[in-house]
Amino acid sequence: MSIIYVLIPIAIIIVAVAIVIFFWAVKSNQFEDLDRQGYSILFDDDLSPEEKKLAEQRKQLQEEEERSHLHKNASKATKPDQISENDGRN
Repeated sequence: MSIIYVLIPIAIIIVAVAIVIFFWAVKSNQFEDLDRQGYSILFDDDLSPEEKKLAEQRKQLQEEEERSHLHKNASKATKPDQISENDGRN
């Protein structure tokens, strides 16, 4: 039971420190721009010109592969006159 005499003051001190840190963060504008760091990962500002060129080439190749894949799937699609008479009918 005597441990409670130690734990309560320690808990009060920890809460007080947390409150002081929170008010310091608000006062020093730590919460002004919460989105900038999240969006910064989306931009490639830190890439060298060579890396940017390679990234653009990879992007073009990926787009070409997607187009060819879509074109291949579109050519395999069933034409309306090939649908059986029972499809969609009860």
